[in-house]
Amino acid sequence: MPRPHGFTYEQRGDGSVVITHRGRAAGTLRGARAERFLAEVEAGDAQLVMARWTGAYKFGNERTAKNHPRNRR
Repeated sequence: MPRPHGFTYEQRGDGSVVITHRGRAAGTLRGARAERFLAEVEAGDAQLVMARWTGAYKFGNERTAKNHPRNRR
């Protein structure tokens, strides 16, 4: 499974955090969720953390599902 990439985040003055993926907004976190997110980014792989928090990551079963006869055209 390829590693996630293309994520960035910006912490705003009001304490909110905006996560973008390839220049497009992927999520906005406020309050306690923003604080937890920032702590996780500092402690681990930032790209993986941002992918997980936005839900934009692969689960590993996409290739299997793509090759299923029901999904072929």
